Amino acid sequence: MSPTFDEFVAERLDPLLRYATVLTCDAHLAQDVVQESLLRAQQRWPRIAATGQPAAYVKRMVTNEYLSWRRRRARTDVSLSHAEWEALGRSDDPADDYDARDTMLAEISALPAKQRAAVVLRYYEDYSDAEIAALLGCREGTVRSHISRALTTLRAIELEAEQA
Repeated sequence: MSPTFDEFVAERLDPLLRYATVLTCDAHLAQDVVQESLLRAQQRWPRIAATGQPAAYVKRMVTNEYLSWRRRRARTDVSLSHAEWEALGRSDDPADDYDARDTMLAEISALPAKQRAAVVLRYYEDYSDAEIAALLGCREGTVRSHISRALTTLRAIELEAEQA
C-alpha cells in the first residue's frame, strides 16, 4: 500500500531538502523549491502514489522546479554557512572539513544549471547515466557531455585556486 502524502513528507522531507540544497547551493532557495514541488505533489498525490515510486517522481519534480527557477531568475551565488548545514540534519555527514565543503559548493555553484544537476545526481545521489537522463529529460550521451564539461570547468577552477 502506498503511503499517504503526510507519511511521505514525514519520511522524505530531510533527504529532499539536502538534495535541493546541494543542487541550488542556497538553503533558502532549496526550501522554496521543495515547498513548491510538494505543494504540486499534494494536489496530484493519488496519481503520484500510484506510480509505485513516489520518491523518484517527487525528486524529479524538485529537479524540474530548480531548472525552471534557473530559467526564470538571474543566478546568485550564495554560500552555505556551517549552521545552515547542521540545520538540515547533516549529522551523518562524514566530512568534518567545513572549508572543503564550502569550497566545493562555491565551485559547483559556478556551473550552468544542467551541468550542476548532472554532477549532483551522479556524485551526490549516485545515479547512473540512464537515471540522470530520465530525470533531466535528455539522452545518456548528453548526460555524459554535461558531466565531462562540468568536470573540466571544476578542474580549471581548482587549478586557478592552486595558482593563486
